[in-house]
Amino acid sequence: MAELGTLTEVDLRQVWTNEARDFTPWLKDNIDRLNQVLGLDIEITEREGAVGPFAVDLVGKDLGSGRTVIIENQLEPTDHTHLGQLLTYTAGRGAKIVIWISPQFREEHRQALDWLNENTDEDQAFFGIEIKLVRIEDSKPAPLFKLVSQPNEWQKNIASSRTISPRGEAYQEFWTTFLEKLKERAPGLTNAKKGLPQSWFSIGAGRTGFGYSTAFKLKGRFSVELYIDTGDKEKNQLYFEQLYGQKEIIEQELGTALSWERLDNARACRVAIYREGSIDADEKELNELQDWAITNIIKFNDIFGKRIRAL
Repeated sequence: MAELGTLTEVDLRQVWTNEARDFTPWLKDNIDRLNQVLGLDIEITEREGAVGPFAVDLVGKDLGSGRTVIIENQLEPTDHTHLGQLLTYTAGRGAKIVIWISPQFREEHRQALDWLNENTDEDQAFFGIEIKLVRIEDSKPAPLFKLVSQPNEWQKNIASSRTISPRGEAYQEFWTTFLEKLKERAPGLTNAKKGLPQSWFSIGAGRTGFGYSTAFKLKGRFSVELYIDTGDKEKNQLYFEQLYGQKEIIEQELGTALSWERLDNARACRVAIYREGSIDADEKELNELQDWAITNIIKFNDIFGKRIRAL
């Protein structure tokens, strides 16, 4: 019979002495661990983000939907002060995805999040997450996230409006099937669980401000692209130029020419590949579009990923 180890809990303060100095920076650098629990692709854009004279621990966005995300952390049981702060930050930032992390949720605070989820619009989501540290025998401590509050049928009701148009339904069906195929061919590339009724789908590229997207464009075009938007136009253009300096070898590795779009009249920059494609196409062509997009997103990730990290 196999010998099993004993699981023990570790005091959070042994690893993260201070919430602001230790835990929040760790979570920022390890946000994918939380993404796996939530089924989202959150990209952190700010730490200690300003809300009037106050500061929310982490601000970001969900790449799959474009919604603003805020995260408020505690290393002690939940309290009324942090609940008030959470609501203030939600309003101040117009956040649609709100996450409260604590080692222990008091019942009245869990009920408050449940009430907010039941009485706000479908595109508004409040999550309560309990964080613990555990180890087996003498192993390194490992973080364990547990959902204690979330919107009812979160994945079912993630759509941003109560009524989806027929075109929106077509987009949602397309991206849902696309996601199933993508996860089969490239596990771990995204944590998203369901397609949304929108013309585009995005995932992270391993560095804040960079993402891979595939989208239905105007005039019957369909794209896969690297999108660069750090929030700073000069930085975006600098990174774009560094990648453009490797244009020849990048296109050689991809096996195709790319459209290098500096977009001087916009803040962001883009590197893309295009083909004809419309959401109004028949099932066979839609399947071809999905397969084409998946093949090229995987290629983009393989070829651009290492270069993005090195910028």
